Amino acid sequence: MRLSTHETVQRIWTVRLHPQPGGPLLSCPQCTATGYRLPAASARSAALTHLARHARRDVLPRHLRTCQCRARNCSWHPRHRGCAGPVLLALTCDRSGRVWRLADACAACAAATTNTAVVPDTLLASARARPAGAAARHARPPHGPGERLRVREMLTYLGVALPRFSSPAARLLALQCALRADVRGRVRLPSGLLRSMRLHSRSELWSELEHAGWLRCSFPRRPHAEACLLDADMQTQTSGRGARARAAHWALRPVPLVAPRGMSPTVQLTALVLAAHTSDGVGSAELDVLARLGGQSPQQVEDLLDQLVRCRLLAAWQHLREHDEICWRLPERGAPSGAAPGR
Repeated sequence: MRLSTHETVQRIWTVRLHPQPGGPLLSCPQCTATGYRLPAASARSAALTHLARHARRDVLPRHLRTCQCRARNCSWHPRHRGCAGPVLLALTCDRSGRVWRLADACAACAAATTNTAVVPDTLLASARARPAGAAARHARPPHGPGERLRVREMLTYLGVALPRFSSPAARLLALQCALRADVRGRVRLPSGLLRSMRLHSRSELWSELEHAGWLRCSFPRRPHAEACLLDADMQTQTSGRGARARAAHWALRPVPLVAPRGMSPTVQLTALVLAAHTSDGVGSAELDVLARLGGQSPQQVEDLLDQLVRCRLLAAWQHLREHDEICWRLPERGAPSGAAPGR
């Protein structure tokens, strides 16, 4: 019997950003070049783009990929129950934002590693492999599992691509920009859309995303706002604009977890994150995942969950401390509005 040698392939790529007076220097041990200088504003995007190129070039069939964290005796995270789940691409950065690692890791190891997010396959697939076809034009339900999946994948990506301190309002704005951008990374948001999100005339949010080096905005005070996304991965999304536009529309009203009108962006983003992880009236996610996607601390997440119970978007929630996992349940349809909330 012929044995495969693919098990020796190490799918780990690391880049470092070395601070320099004229801009950070990017170095990659896997590349022959010792490094090149970057503008400070685009360093984060350049690091992610460099890692994505490695992953696209060193393709390996899913059934041959192994957990690289386990191969290193799981030294990337605290001890947990053990390797489990499918092998995914996990993106990790250190707290300083200077070292970025992209590696194959099982779902359990990826969830146990701090400052880590799973990179969706739709963001790493080559644009040349994108079908031209008319299949994407087929009619689809306006609110289906596909829209929920795309929003969850984009929230996961933005959880790492944006700085940890990014405000919930800026994250909501970034999500709409990412889902509505064209193949060149250009996006145009009508003023009516921004008003419906209660983000109209909030130029500080655009400045926040510009300061993070994620986009460059023009004419934020005009009837519409235009921007160019500096994140190169936003220009290689495999799903068509129509599918992403449906996901963006669902993100505005994430049925069945639609926040009441007038709620703060923090509550709106929390409800959206929960909706993206909910199916058939129940949902669950690691506490650290909810905190990272919502830009909150774990303590703030629990306070927000209580608030969602009080406004009856949730029927109850529970913290499974053994696995540090949050589970929640939606109210039953047709339940009387005066029913007492539980936890």
